Amino acid sequence: MPSARILLRSLVLAGLAVGLIAPTTIAQAEPSAAELTQQINKSSTELEKIVESYNKLNEQIKGTKAAVADLGTKLGPLEQQATQSRAEVAALATKAYKAGGLRTADALLGDNAAESLVNRLGTLDYLARNREEQLAGLTAAQQEYIDQKARLDATLARQTSQAKELDAGKKKIEGEIKKLSEMRRKAYGSVSTSGSKYTGKIPAVSGKAGVAVTYAYNAIGKPYVWAAEGPNGYDCSGLTLAAWKAAGKSLPHNAEMQWNQVAHISRGSLQPGDLVFYSGLGHVALYVGSNQVIHAPSFGENVTLASVDMMTPYGYGRVG
Repeated sequence: MPSARILLRSLVLAGLAVGLIAPTTIAQAEPSAAELTQQINKSSTELEKIVESYNKLNEQIKGTKAAVADLGTKLGPLEQQATQSRAEVAALATKAYKAGGLRTADALLGDNAAESLVNRLGTLDYLARNREEQLAGLTAAQQEYIDQKARLDATLARQTSQAKELDAGKKKIEGEIKKLSEMRRKAYGSVSTSGSKYTGKIPAVSGKAGVAVTYAYNAIGKPYVWAAEGPNGYDCSGLTLAAWKAAGKSLPHNAEMQWNQVAHISRGSLQPGDLVFYSGLGHVALYVGSNQVIHAPSFGENVTLASVDMMTPYGYGRVG
């Protein structure tokens, strides 16, 4: 019996040991390749949203800087005109009302003996009032420009502050990329997929759309680089921007802003060169015909040819 009790006690202790060890082993189990792929896809989607927000703010800052510069070019001549007008009014007043002013006025207005002194003084008064009115108008316009510039400066300062905040976001993006790199290494054995140039026949498309389509085909195989618009790498809106820039059309570097600029069309109206938007305006691709798009997917991947239904499309747009 003692040996039986010893055996029972050993089994109980062994069972407890297994119970204590097993959960720890399960908790530390490495995720499978499928689980890692799911994590990668989720993280890539979130990363792209952050990148597109970064791109959008940069576009807004560029617009504000351009507006400030444009206003600055208008303010310079306006200030010169106002200064000149003040000087002319001051000189006119000095000549009219200093000692011997009537003789000065007479010299200013000429020696026509037929013209009465009253008429001469009236003319002088008219000239003075005309200059004052001109000065008042210029001063009001100048003040309006100054007020606008102050508002734009405030906007620029706010957006510059936001850009500094995005610098912190940039560091976060880089940190997320490192995590994605490690997950991709575990799941696929490498950080990025190997890309190769497109060697097939590029569809013949006429006009500017054809230039954009050809550009996109020639970008196939180049890596996804966040906030980049080529020529060595692209993010999604950077690729569509670059393709249409080659065709002489300007697009902002942000999917949502591109959506707001293009003409919205139906699925049935799709033609090569049109843009296809996805993920709540978080992603954009270039339609190249035959139900296919070319796009820059996400970090670790390369510009590629894919089905237009690779994700559920948000909408379709045509560059004007």
